[in-house]
Amino acid sequence: MELSAIKGVGPTRLESLRAVGICSLRDLLYCLPLRYEDRTKVTPCALCHAGEALVLGVVDNPPKLSRFNGLTRVTASIRDDSGKLSLAWYNQPWVMQQLPVGQSIMLFGRVTEKNGRRVMLNPQRVMQPSIQPVYRAIKGVPGKLMREMMASALTQVEDCCPETLPDSLRLRHSLCELNFAIRQAHFPDSLENLKLARRRLAFEQMLMYQAALSLLRRHQENGFPMEIPKDQTEKFWYMMPFVPTRAQKRVLGEVADDLRRPRAMSRLIQGDVGCGKTALAFGAIYLAHEAGYQCAMMAPTEILARQHYEAAKALLAPMGIRCGLLIGSMKAKDKRAAHLACEMGEFDAVFGTHALISEKVQYQRLGLVITDEQHRFGVHQRSTLQNKGSDGKQAPHVLVMSATPIPRTLALILYGDLDVSVVDELPPGRTPVKTRIVPEEKRSDMYGFLRQEVAKGRQGYVVCPLVEDSEMLEDVRSARATYDALVSGELKGLRVGLTWGNQPADEKAAVLDAFTKGETDVLVSTTVIEVGVNVPNASVMIIENAERYGLSQLHQLRGRVGRGAAESWCFLLSSPNERLRTLTATNDGFVVAQKDLEIRGPGDLMGTRQSGEIMADFLLDGDVRLLEEAANCMKRLREDTSLLDEREIVEKEALKHYREKLEQVALN
Repeated sequence: MELSAIKGVGPTRLESLRAVGICSLRDLLYCLPLRYEDRTKVTPCALCHAGEALVLGVVDNPPKLSRFNGLTRVTASIRDDSGKLSLAWYNQPWVMQQLPVGQSIMLFGRVTEKNGRRVMLNPQRVMQPSIQPVYRAIKGVPGKLMREMMASALTQVEDCCPETLPDSLRLRHSLCELNFAIRQAHFPDSLENLKLARRRLAFEQMLMYQAALSLLRRHQENGFPMEIPKDQTEKFWYMMPFVPTRAQKRVLGEVADDLRRPRAMSRLIQGDVGCGKTALAFGAIYLAHEAGYQCAMMAPTEILARQHYEAAKALLAPMGIRCGLLIGSMKAKDKRAAHLACEMGEFDAVFGTHALISEKVQYQRLGLVITDEQHRFGVHQRSTLQNKGSDGKQAPHVLVMSATPIPRTLALILYGDLDVSVVDELPPGRTPVKTRIVPEEKRSDMYGFLRQEVAKGRQGYVVCPLVEDSEMLEDVRSARATYDALVSGELKGLRVGLTWGNQPADEKAAVLDAFTKGETDVLVSTTVIEVGVNVPNASVMIIENAERYGLSQLHQLRGRVGRGAAESWCFLLSSPNERLRTLTATNDGFVVAQKDLEIRGPGDLMGTRQSGEIMADFLLDGDVRLLEEAANCMKRLREDTSLLDEREIVEKEALKHYREKLEQVALN
């Protein structure tokens, strides 16, 4: 059966499906639900609180229809032995005929609470208890039609989705059969079957991805083997104005070993905020330069690129390394000069943004490519920079860095194509940041504390989720509105700056420069200051609507303070919850990331690496331990010769389904 043969799928809907990558029945069947509505457990009306619920009762009064501003609203109420619950439908006037007074009906919907009043909005009538799949929105394909299409496609599941795993492997890991898993993942008979199904599919996806990456690495490009004397790393650290940590010395040693090899290095350095990753990048640049090669370091923002350039001039220029800058906002004349310097080899190390990969940019002898905060770059941006130095036979070594701590189990999956170095030690002298959750009623006291810190000569940040106020998000603070309120209210008389992501480059640079020089007391901003802003004098971080951020991002923002010797504070404006309490209990980014993984599930954290669609489809909402189980399974298949047949089957399947996607995944 073809997609076009499914009832309700005409040419227009076929195009809509193809636009999101659904081109076959198999693609459709692997388009798994985003979530499920549990319509099997009835909740008494009196116990319905904010969230989804299924209620069973009688409509106790005739429904009422009202009109306002071109909209219609039907209101009614349902009653059971426990009490009554209000109901409301917007722009669905036909519901009036579907609410028989005095008859028992079952309804499923989302309950909202405001000022003590509970209302179930736009509930749907339920004829039979079930677990209902909810699919991602596809333009032109309503949810009801999607479910009907899926039911039709499932009649062909045996033909288009044959078993992919060897029975011996499947039984060894207690995995159900593929056909059962796909059926139950779409229309589960029970929550137990749903759990079994999603466990099987998640395990398979992880295993296949790892197998495909393993095959890809066998064909890794040849690199430029560099002659690096054994004592070269020690020479570098001797020239640094600080004593390196043991972790820094270990990691730079690993980088040096990679650079000596004939295979192109593909190494990730990850570590917590302030662990000294930039010094390691400079160490790699020094080693490559001493071996006669040019280096390029790409940062996601002009702020961070400039910061690296200024630091490099101070630390690397005395070693004879000529440093250059190339960013998009440079004047045309300066940009042309930078292009020429790259091409003629006058820049030994060039620092910049995506401007480094412009078609006009050529390098003389590019041997090392570094990307900082690498998850902020798309795959093609990173691989294009690497290809700038490739001669078709050899490619530059690649070093990528991330300050987003990732639990080791997740790193095994996200970076299966990379060697991972973890900088698990902070330099001495860094003061741990004290983190507190601040309820709304304590806001004035918090700003009073900030004024006291400013009076001592310190500085502070106020971070907001939005740039402008939004009617859709009435309770969410914006940077502009907060700035206006503070300069005329709690922080009146202080020097307050404002910055955001799309602010004109010159204006943004001036605002940040003023804050860095201490000419501004408080900086109000969006998360644009999450990376690349280093102001040791800042001692207070205030984060509005802290509940809207992931833990790892909150930890990154917190890392903007505590960079000097003074006691520093991070205030989270929000109601207390389990997630935020984690931040008050620890300053260890890896502990925070592990907690984030446990609470949100790895699916939400996959955004830490943009590998095209290959990551987007992963079904990683199960037990975190499953990630490690799949990684260990692949490791055993590679190392145990008695499992060679199993390994060949898995690798064959991996190439069949991931070959095209893997061609887009750079080994960086």
